[in-house]
Parts: sequence; C-alpha cells; structure tokens
Amino acid sequence: MAVLALPPRPVAVETARVDRGMLQVTVGAEGRTRVRERYVVSAPVGGHLQRIALREGDRVERGATVARIDPLAHTSAVSEALAQLDEWRAQRAGVATMRVKPETMEQAQRRIDAALVATRRADVEVQRARAARDQARRDVERYRRLAAEGAVPRRELEQIQLRAETSANEYEAAALQTQISASELAIARASLRELQAKNRDPDYLERVYDARTAAIEAELSHLRAEAARTEVHAPASGVVLRVVQQSAQYVAAGTPLLELGDPRYLELVIDVLSQDAAQIAAGDPIRIDAGAAGSAIPGRVRRIEPSAATKVSALGVEEQRVNVIGDFAARPSGIGDAYRVEASIVVWQKSDAMRVPNGGLFRCGDAWCAFIVENAWARRRTVTIGQRNDEFAEVRGGLQVGERVILHPADRIGDGARIDVRR
Repeated sequence: MAVLALPPRPVAVETARVDRGMLQVTVGAEGRTRVRERYVVSAPVGGHLQRIALREGDRVERGATVARIDPLAHTSAVSEALAQLDEWRAQRAGVATMRVKPETMEQAQRRIDAALVATRRADVEVQRARAARDQARRDVERYRRLAAEGAVPRRELEQIQLRAETSANEYEAAALQTQISASELAIARASLRELQAKNRDPDYLERVYDARTAAIEAELSHLRAEAARTEVHAPASGVVLRVVQQSAQYVAAGTPLLELGDPRYLELVIDVLSQDAAQIAAGDPIRIDAGAAGSAIPGRVRRIEPSAATKVSALGVEEQRVNVIGDFAARPSGIGDAYRVEASIVVWQKSDAMRVPNGGLFRCGDAWCAFIVENAWARRRTVTIGQRNDEFAEVRGGLQVGERVILHPADRIGDGARIDVRR
C-alpha cells in the first residue's frame, strides 16, 4: 500500500517590520514637587507663643510680623537684672564704709536655703521630664513599626512624633532650669563667701563687686537683645506653606513655627534606585505626569544628590534610593507644593535608530536572535542589539530596515519552517 507524505501545515504567525525612528531609554520613578526656596521660621527665643493668625496660603512680605512671643518673661528678666545690677553697685559703694551686719549674713543664708529648695524642685522636674521624653521616644519607635506594617495611619504617627518633640523640648527646658537653679545656688553661696570675705578684706570685695557688675551688665545686654526679638519677622516675601504651631503654647528657642516659600517656583524631587541613578546625568530631559489632563510636562535634571538612603519598599525589601532634583521647563499651572508626580527621565535617545520590537527577539545561547520572513519561510538570524526600552531594541547588526520579523515565535517555528503570515 502506498503512503503519501503530506507537507507540514504552515504555522500562522504575526510579524512586524524593522524600521527607523525615535528610540528612548528612560528611568521611570515617582516624585514630588517642592518649593525651591523654603524658609522655616523658628522661635528666636523661648517663651509663651501667642496664637498665630496666619493661615496656609496667606501672602506675607519680607520683614512682616508673622508671630509674637509674650515679652513679659523677658522684660521681667531685664527688670530683675537691672535690680541685681543696682544691688551690686550699691554694695560696691558701701564696701569702704560698712562692715557686714548679722542681718545681712542671715539673709544670705536664707538665699542659699531658698536656692537649695529650688534646685531640688528642679531636679524632680528633670526626672519627670526625662521619663516623659523616654516614654515618648519608645512610643515613636513602636508607632513607626506599626506604620511600616500599615497598622496605623501616617497622621497618627506624625502626632506621636510631635508629642515626642514636645516632650524633648520640655526636658530641655527642665534641664535648663536645673542649670539656672544650680547657678543661683552657686551665686548665693558665693555671695555668702563674699560677705564673709568682706569682713576680712574690703579691698578684695571691691574687686569682686567690680567683676559682678561687669557680669550682670553683660547679662543685661543679652536679656535686652532677647526681649527685642519676641516679634518674629518673615525672612523673605512669599506664601505661608504650613503653620507648624497654630495655637498659643510655650515654645523653646529654635522651635519651628511656620514655613514660607513661593509656590510659583517649584522643583522636582524624584526618588530613584541607586543603580538607576548611575545612568542619569545633569541636563537629561524629564517627562512629568502630574495626573492632570493634557500632555506631559517637560523638565530637565539639575543635579543628583551625592548620598543615597536606605528605604523599605512596599514589598518589604530594603533599597538604596537617591533623590534626583529637576526643574520644570516652564512654570507649571495647577500644581503646587508637595504634589505627587510620575516622572520619566530620558537617559538615552536616538531619533533615527534602527529598531525592532522586543517581541521579535529571543535568546539563542549567549546571543540574541530573530526569525525573519523569506517568502513563506522562517529564517533565523543572529542579531546584535544596543539600547532597549519596554517596546523596542536598537539594532546594530543582523537585520535590515524593511525586513519582517516574527513576533513571539512559537516552539514549532525553526529555521526553514513554513509560515503563514497573518499580519
């Protein structure tokens, strides 16, 4: 019986042409906008902060008063220093003609006793403030872990962090009060010793009072300077971006009160992996998508920060990430400070690159290969490729413009296989 050998049925394939066109390699990452020149206005002196009337979005001019600290404590300190100065001067004047009376010695001892009580009270307050600060720090660490696990909202973590900062400020104030009480005790004891020495050596006491007078005059200059700084002024013209301390409360020197800046002048902060940052250079173009309708906003890389930071990804993997700072090509509309954006940084591009779709390439050993269409047959070619992105690869050898390559070739396709081109 004769058996006829039928030729194998051709394999249906889809194809695409090798062409020339724009090819770009980009690094995509999330970023945010921020005001380029940002000013954090802090309390120049400690004291009771009056309620800040400004709100986010209010415009202020350079030199305008943006906050006030109650001057009473500072003016009282000036008055006390003046009284102390008058006392030292009066005692200095009476050294030559008067000896110390017993009543004066008793008064000096009572000052020492009062200073001792104040010192003990300050020590107790320091211990309380230290315990509160340490507990607040432990709360912050616990909430950070909970926030990293998604167990608590970010706002709750920020409240705990603010509470920790307040506890730390209270501890610093209590520690400062301990130092002041210790200083007052030392001064009281020194005063007693000076009074005792006055009975023995009036000349020596005159020199002591001269030194005390000079010290209190220097302190008085410092107190007057602090009293003059209870009005907080804007360092530059701009808009209130954030009011950190809205309500009336006690603040320590250096406590941030509000943030100022001009939201018309924005820059980009793009968070990229450190290995991607190695490909980026100053001047690289950026395409910015802020989520608004319309085309992407153009920008350009200004600089890459020199130091990376360890961050934990959404999958719990530690990554080294670097901030890339970029500028908008033109002032954007509808975008403000701290807006989230999607950015694509162009690290390589060529306008007339010979390109082939990635779907037409496959690995053959250590090389790249493609099947081209020759009439109704598939022919395998070894291809040399260069740059590539998510869609195309740059062809540097092995293919010609206009040739058709088979997309996503099946296992049934080999060199010399019959094919049926569907597209």
